[in-house]
Amino acid sequence: MASTAAVPCDDAVLAGADDFEKLKNLCLRTYSQQAVWFLNAYWKTVGQTDAENIWQYVQKYIEIDVDNRDKGCSIDELCAHRFLEAFDETMTVRAMRTELRKSGAIGEKFRDIPITHYLILKYQVDWHELVHAVQGDNVEEIREASRLLEAAQAAADAAQQREKEARVAAAEAKQTEIAAHAAKEELDAALAELKAQEDAYNAKTAELTKKSEEGG
Repeated sequence: MASTAAVPCDDAVLAGADDFEKLKNLCLRTYSQQAVWFLNAYWKTVGQTDAENIWQYVQKYIEIDVDNRDKGCSIDELCAHRFLEAFDETMTVRAMRTELRKSGAIGEKFRDIPITHYLILKYQVDWHELVHAVQGDNVEEIREASRLLEAAQAAADAAQQREKEARVAAAEAKQTEIAAHAAKEELDAALAELKAQEDAYNAKTAELTKKSEEGG
């Protein structure tokens, strides 16, 4: 399975008997919900300067998660490698797991990679602090950052679509040009063959006429 679907939840307090369970429940939320929780927790230290990047990470997770898209909450190891490569990260999935296990954030059998795990390591935050973070103080700022990124993403997608259409049109024009050139070559060959036949006919006619006139 390439990804895991999220559990719908908008609670401002994470369920769980301990921090490990709370983190586990946070990671069952959608990519966007996980990002919002993280941004609320670290708006002053991370969000104000890096919110756009975090939403780009969210968009990439959604793009890679072909099974669940924006309803997903985590991706498998192969997809995680693709995600890390997309942002030129030197950190490997194995290294991520090792660091998370050292911190107690995951157990031995944990396989899928939710975006929260990436953000914890990317920004080197305390996951115990994260799961107890107060939510709601920066909702408007986070929504605005998300809106701006979505607008930029939509503009980029539109530009890519226009570029794709232009490439298709250019390819079709090239094919038309090639076809026209081939047709011209075929016509030229046919005219040359016709000229050769006419020349042969005229030569033969002249030869017969000469023999007739000479009495031969």
